Amino acid sequence: MRFVWAVVAFVLATVMIGAGVAQRTVLQGPRTESRAIEIPVDSPYVVIDGEVLTSHSGSQTLRARGDGEILAVYGRTTDMTAWLARSDYVQVTVDDGEIVSRAVAAEPGATTDGAAEIAPLDPLSSDLWLDVFRQDDLLMTSVQLPSDMSLLVATDGVEPAPSDLTLTWPTGVTTPWAGPLIVGGGILMLIGLVLYYLGVRHLRRSRGPRRKGTPLPPTEPIEISAADKGVISATPRRRGIGSGRRTLVALPIALVSALAITGCSPDAWPDLAGTPSPSPSETVVAPEGQGAPAVTEAQAQRILTRISEQVATADAAIDATAAAERLEGAALAARETNYRLRTALPDQSQLPAIPAEELQFLLPEAYDGWPRVFFAVVEPTPDDPAVVMSIAQQDPWSNYKLTYIATLGSETNLNLAPAYVGALRIDPASPFLLLPPAQLAAAYADVLDKGDDSEYAPYFDRQSDSFRTRVEEDRARRLEDFNRTGAETGELTHQATPGESDPVALATLDSGAIVAVTVYEHDTVTSTNEDAVIKLEGNLVVSTLAGVEQSPKGFTTTYQDQLFFFIPAQSSTELIQFLGVSSQILDAKEIE
Repeated sequence: MRFVWAVVAFVLATVMIGAGVAQRTVLQGPRTESRAIEIPVDSPYVVIDGEVLTSHSGSQTLRARGDGEILAVYGRTTDMTAWLARSDYVQVTVDDGEIVSRAVAAEPGATTDGAAEIAPLDPLSSDLWLDVFRQDDLLMTSVQLPSDMSLLVATDGVEPAPSDLTLTWPTGVTTPWAGPLIVGGGILMLIGLVLYYLGVRHLRRSRGPRRKGTPLPPTEPIEISAADKGVISATPRRRGIGSGRRTLVALPIALVSALAITGCSPDAWPDLAGTPSPSPSETVVAPEGQGAPAVTEAQAQRILTRISEQVATADAAIDATAAAERLEGAALAARETNYRLRTALPDQSQLPAIPAEELQFLLPEAYDGWPRVFFAVVEPTPDDPAVVMSIAQQDPWSNYKLTYIATLGSETNLNLAPAYVGALRIDPASPFLLLPPAQLAAAYADVLDKGDDSEYAPYFDRQSDSFRTRVEEDRARRLEDFNRTGAETGELTHQATPGESDPVALATLDSGAIVAVTVYEHDTVTSTNEDAVIKLEGNLVVSTLAGVEQSPKGFTTTYQDQLFFFIPAQSSTELIQFLGVSSQILDAKEIE
């Protein structure tokens, strides 16, 4: 009976292993589905719409073949469409379930500016893309993009884009019972081997003792030839290994081979994990109708790295034109003054480099149009204070440029939206804040001049404002130093005025706003004696900017303060809090 069960186990094992192997081979359907994309005309760009990419579930693999370097980028469809307004391109979309391609012409009025011809777009230099892929002759890359993002394929933006394009998606074909069938068959085969062994052992024991045979005939001595004398074979005759033992050896080999076919692929096993229960966490939901964040964290990090590298190159070359590629507003004005001084004064130090370390915090504007902006906080080193920056883009074809930069000077916990939600930009004249952003610079300048006597002093948190304290102490010290030697012939006065840069304000979750502004501090030295002359002895910085070393009337030196504040909502009981500042000399002039 043991042999019967062993045979049954062997048969079932063979059937199960065969069924499992068949599922992984002849019975398994195609694992991917590919679609070739037809390009009707030569065009410098091919845009594969998000609807095409998501027409099948799973990741999307792009295969592009051409001559030379091939470039593929992806980004938001709205950004890509706006960027391509100046150029002809081919758009690949879905129409009634079919993938179709159509040529799109440049928008009228977007290709020329007056009579000047606009240079071809450079797809590699744009800050709009979320990621970039580059390969020679053959490009293959896998992505998993949502329907609101698109892929752009090009070469250099001038030559035609590759026309040999293929998209591939996984079909999701799985064989969840292949693994259990093969493993189960292997277990049954082992059981069959055990039953077979037990059956053989039982059969041998059941034969019992053998009967006594007839006596053997007597033996006689025989002659041994001389050639064979003294030769004794030391090797006993071996028994041949029969086919039955070879079968027992072949069975485990077959089992191991079957298990190897199954492999460790998860699609060969049923998914028994189930869906995990979501853990409660605090989430922020974007208001209905709010635009997408201007940048992602990876995109902002790449933009910041580009700004840092290009400004470092401009600093080394003392090239204001090169710096203007990545700076504007107050940040550019500070660099231009520094370049003037470094050109005339070899010992003049350059301004601190733009930090490009890992982002500590990102607050992008939630807006689909232009101009757009984002705030970023970076900590250059663990020993240095964090740096906050305002970075803006004026149109789809412009670089993101640094407009404000300051060193954080206070520990303030702000209720800010996460980067994946973004923040709305606040109107400079908004009446819903404790103070409209458009009035912030003038109000703070008045506080710097008048202190607690200013009508705006009650709006500002005095305890958190380390910069105001520093300004008051510095003014008092310089006035004391001046009066020691020049009180009889001159006068030193201080005045703060709002800067020329427009304020930038992004909303917080508690209806407040983070605001960046500029304030100018003017130090004026005038002569009070008609016979006296104001000399700039030893002050090479002011004399270089003013162009003269002495004046009968005096000099005005202007410093620029780039400031960040938090303005609470009108209904809040909080006060305006100082966040950070960066101060540099801006100009010096002789009084006319």
